[in-house]
Amino acid sequence: MKIFVVFAMVALAGCVTPRVQTSTAVYDFGLQRFATSAKAEAPGNARLQASLLMAEATAPAWLDSTAIHYRLAYYDLAQTYTYASNRWASPPATLLTQWIRSRIAGISDGGVMSAADSVQTDYILRLELEEFIQVFDTADQSRAVVKLRASLINRDTRSLVAQRSFHIEQAAHAPNAAGAVRALAEASDKLIGDLLGWLVEELREENNIVTPRRLDRPAKASGVGQIEAPDL
Repeated sequence: MKIFVVFAMVALAGCVTPRVQTSTAVYDFGLQRFATSAKAEAPGNARLQASLLMAEATAPAWLDSTAIHYRLAYYDLAQTYTYASNRWASPPATLLTQWIRSRIAGISDGGVMSAADSVQTDYILRLELEEFIQVFDTADQSRAVVKLRASLINRDTRSLVAQRSFHIEQAAHAPNAAGAVRALAEASDKLIGDLLGWLVEELREENNIVTPRRLDRPAKASGVGQIEAPDL
């Protein structure tokens, strides 16, 4: 009888003992963002004269979370996975929006606004994040892949001025979540640099405002079409 009571007490203790919670590592772009924002320059030290309304970057449903995603290219490239004990502080599209807006502000004389500012601007910059992931080519070798599409829209005419897709890959220093975060931050930094250069090229100053004209497309096009701009 005593043995039964002892076993019962041990079993009960096992039921009421609190589980040890695994801590979750939370990441953002950290010092990488602040370092590049502080010394942000456009090619040739050019400045943006036009004012921009930069809408919040959008992302597909699978990227619209704080999860850190990866793919196993050597197993099934079509399948995505997430790290269980690591996450972003905000969804990647939100983190990129903040970083890009800060970088543009560093080279802009016309200003960069958000939808919440309710200020009239010359142009709208729309960003679509298409890929933001770590890809494992082997079990111990991986790379960060960042893809983003940018659309520049004339605020007055609601016409598409220019559009371009950006694709940056960066080797990861370690085959884990920390390596993914560092590589994705480095890839994002390079992509933002390319984006700034593209904006400077498109937004040529003319009569104290910027009048871009070229549409970057893979195939030849006869002209610039119309696009529905966000009602901001």
